[in-house]
Amino acid sequence: QVQLVESGGGSVQTGGSLRLSCAVSGYTYTNKCVGWFRQAPGKERVGVARINTWSGSTDYSDSVKGRFTISQDNAKNTVYLQMNSLNPEDTAMYYCAVRGPWGCSLTSATYDYWGQGTQVTVSS
Repeated sequence: QVQLVESGGGSVQTGGSLRLSCAVSGYTYTNKCVGWFRQAPGKERVGVARINTWSGSTDYSDSVKGRFTISQDNAKNTVYLQMNSLNPEDTAMYYCAVRGPWGCSLTSATYDYWGQGTQVTVSS
């Protein structure tokens, strides 16, 4: 059974930082694509960052480029999202998801398994 467990969300003020963690278990393939997505109230879920755990390649949405960093710890089967210079527009539920490594992208519809999410709230 594939499980993804997110942690690290919370409330911060503008300019603050948070680090989200996504622990992946039960996924058959070592090589995979892990993405972070977010959904604000009344809005669609959008991709913010993804990593190909085989090649190490990463990609970011324009809205977070230069502020967020995705990384991995293969020994722990965990992917992190370091979020710096947070602003109220970053407030959302953050989800991680996993899929196969080919065609790794920020498109949510291509991901197979999802976590339950962790809330991030940024106040001004």
